[in-house]
Amino acid sequence: MTALALPALDLYDSWAASVAEFGGAHVDGAGIPDEEAADVSREACERLVAKAALDRDLTVPPPAGRVHASAFWITDDGEVVGFIQLRHALNEFLENVGGHIGYSVRPSARRQGHARRALGLVLDEARALGLERVLITCDEDNAASARTIESQGGELQDVIDAAAYGYGLTRRYWIKL
Repeated sequence: MTALALPALDLYDSWAASVAEFGGAHVDGAGIPDEEAADVSREACERLVAKAALDRDLTVPPPAGRVHASAFWITDDGEVVGFIQLRHALNEFLENVGGHIGYSVRPSARRQGHARRALGLVLDEARALGLERVLITCDEDNAASARTIESQGGELQDVIDAAAYGYGLTRRYWIKL
């Protein structure tokens, strides 16, 4: 059954296998810096777990240009099958490209409903934070992600050319909570 877990070292082996499936590519919602996307070492996992705890801690101001965020590992029967992150607020970049929520499911676990169920669970977290609506984006050509967002009530606001941010055509959806 799909569940959310806080990033933790006891899931290291499963985390490493999941990240490795992305082949060094960017992993949406994982909080992994692109320059470390291929690093599945225990040390990389330790850094990520510590960063996730810090990003979630509202008593610590976020770094310049960043916002507080809650990172979760999507699990199925205790195995990491993906990643999802809830940003607590929007800055200019997030309003145009990243949104409140980013997520990825490892290739071997796709088409099993994990993204849809995880998104539903994170929407509950957003409600608990007091958010009234959330912005979720996806690439214009990512039909699977568009279906996932729409399955949770996403209403398309527009499609923008996000070239100024290093991205292509981006679909922007709002979900009322």
